Amino acid sequence: MFSIEELQKRFIPFESLRYSTEAFIDYRIPECSPKYNYALIGSGVSQNPSQPVSLREKHGFQVGGVSMPHGKSNPAHMHFTCEVFMCVRGEWEIQWGFNPDAQSTRISAGDMVSVPTWIYRGFKNVGADDGFMFTTLGGDDTGGILWGPTTLEAAAKQGVYLTDDYQIIDTLAGQKMQAPLKALTPMSLQEIQQLRVWSLQEMAQRVVLKKNLQWSTHGFLDSILTDHGAQLAPVLGLGISQDRDTQAPISNPHEVSIEWLRIPAHGQIGRHRLQEKQVVIGIEGVIELEIDSMSTPYKQNIGGGDNAWDTYAIPAAVWRSFKNNSSKDCFAWLLTSGDHRKKIQWDDLIIEQAAAKNRAIDANGYVAPKHYVDRSQR
Repeated sequence: MFSIEELQKRFIPFESLRYSTEAFIDYRIPECSPKYNYALIGSGVSQNPSQPVSLREKHGFQVGGVSMPHGKSNPAHMHFTCEVFMCVRGEWEIQWGFNPDAQSTRISAGDMVSVPTWIYRGFKNVGADDGFMFTTLGGDDTGGILWGPTTLEAAAKQGVYLTDDYQIIDTLAGQKMQAPLKALTPMSLQEIQQLRVWSLQEMAQRVVLKKNLQWSTHGFLDSILTDHGAQLAPVLGLGISQDRDTQAPISNPHEVSIEWLRIPAHGQIGRHRLQEKQVVIGIEGVIELEIDSMSTPYKQNIGGGDNAWDTYAIPAAVWRSFKNNSSKDCFAWLLTSGDHRKKIQWDDLIIEQAAAKNRAIDANGYVAPKHYVDRSQR
């Protein structure tokens, strides 16, 4: 069990975020700068050893953020684990392929895109100057980042080089690109042509728009209880939903699941726990999180709105509950570690209250009518 002080350190208020404008080799390319790179959980793929990181603890996935002015781009690069773009403000063009031409799709607040591994991708702010996206990368070790040859060429014209051990050498800052340092050898055009080509139709299956979310009204055992009523909408992976009919639009392994959470006005999710680590990002309204600690319960408001989106990293195996104390629905994103189905353990009181409403968890871990579950166990 954690102390109050330990639990407080896991809260990442949006106003506390610190950025680096020199996280990657593109920081002096005119069309790419300035770009503000944030590392909330894990260091991500930043190539700057001075990158500020809010929480370094391993979670099995990593959470970052990015913002840049209108018209600025992040150039072609590749990742070896999943990369999910999660827009909270503005409008963004997500690009992929560069083989040789790029294809693209656009997302706005509440939309997400999961870009497949082993293809080049980039993005551009096509909305307001204050646009912001969260990003999720799979794994504690992402394998780094591989820049496209045109990106390396453009950076070199500005005096910035990348070595074969991924050090940034800035000759305009007085550093020298000389032996024993060796420049990174990028993929050849022939090698790039051998990469899989993802069509617009295929990528459309990896775009989850807020307007198309499929909400479940019985994703939790306690959803049926008075003044509870929370709902889930899956985005990717096997999450925490206890609705047998829930199916995420994106199903391939990411090492993390992502779901939308909606808690109605004055609603709540009762006391429960998971064996996995879980990250909560506030999107709209204020959700009160309560966690059992070594002393008194720890309470933390997680807010989301037009200008700020707080993050909280819930430890594994702790008892927690969520509450909406307002007169409007609250929304959050739930990022839960692992590709497997996560199983909620409910407090005995919640189980008893649900039983009084003829609800129980069946042998497969889903919400079902209790009288049928009981009958099968005779």
